[in-house]
Amino acid sequence: MKDALPQSIDETQELLSSADYVADRALATVVYLSFKLGRPLFLEGEAGVGKTELAKVISQALGRPLIRLQCYEGLDVSSAVYEWNYAAQMIEIRLAEASGDLKRDEASREVFSERFLIKRPLLQALEAGKEGAPVLLIDELDRTDEAFEAFLLEVLSDFQITIPELGTVSAGEPPIVIITSNRTREIHDALKRRCLYHWVGYPEAERELAILKARVPGAPEALAQEVVAFVQELRGQDLFKSPGVAETLDWVTALHELDQVALDPTVVNDTLGVLLKYQDDIERMEGSETKRLLNQIQSEIRAS
Repeated sequence: MKDALPQSIDETQELLSSADYVADRALATVVYLSFKLGRPLFLEGEAGVGKTELAKVISQALGRPLIRLQCYEGLDVSSAVYEWNYAAQMIEIRLAEASGDLKRDEASREVFSERFLIKRPLLQALEAGKEGAPVLLIDELDRTDEAFEAFLLEVLSDFQITIPELGTVSAGEPPIVIITSNRTREIHDALKRRCLYHWVGYPEAERELAILKARVPGAPEALAQEVVAFVQELRGQDLFKSPGVAETLDWVTALHELDQVALDPTVVNDTLGVLLKYQDDIERMEGSETKRLLNQIQSEIRAS
């Protein structure tokens, strides 16, 4: 049984918190408005800041199924929307031929009926089950091309898909739609106009610490504070790719597994590969630079 949608911004924030997602008020506001207005939510931001996780959390908190369309270069209608089961259709035609019951018009209607239709994520999202309308996650839309964006316009405007052989399939209850982009390219204005927009940035230290405590509750307090302070300082460095919240969580989990209760230069250097994903960034930070940053943040923590 699906849960009711929240009726205020505060309830929305509480809903997300119930699934250990620590959202600021601006994000809770746009999520609430997306629910109330029935509009897709378009999230942009760096990788690892919690865009995809938001869709998972909404699905979990509302008791709705999550349907995920992972985008990639070359994604087409047959992979994203539907395709026909050609093998089963051919078998059906051969059986009809063998029995002598083959009539062209009837055979055409039969093989292009719904029982031969393979439903992909976008078509599945138009069908509400007993749990209610699903949460549709269109993940990393910037990886697709403009032709696929153009196809999405009908889906996002009217929540319907036209199948030439069957007609138009419409959603009785529109799905909750979350679209994410890492901004490797610009998404067309025509698609953005159909959505509510929010930029998901890196969290400030206080909220990142709250996220860490919610997701890795067993981490020692001193370690959690030092990890957050170190990552916050790291994002201010001239790196090819700054660590996201996902990397912060991975790092503190790894340090906890190593029985660390605080940071030291050796363990930081040994585990930089959990936090940074490019060798140039690791080489820039390891050694004396790591020690300098670590001394700086530990002095600031002691002084606070």
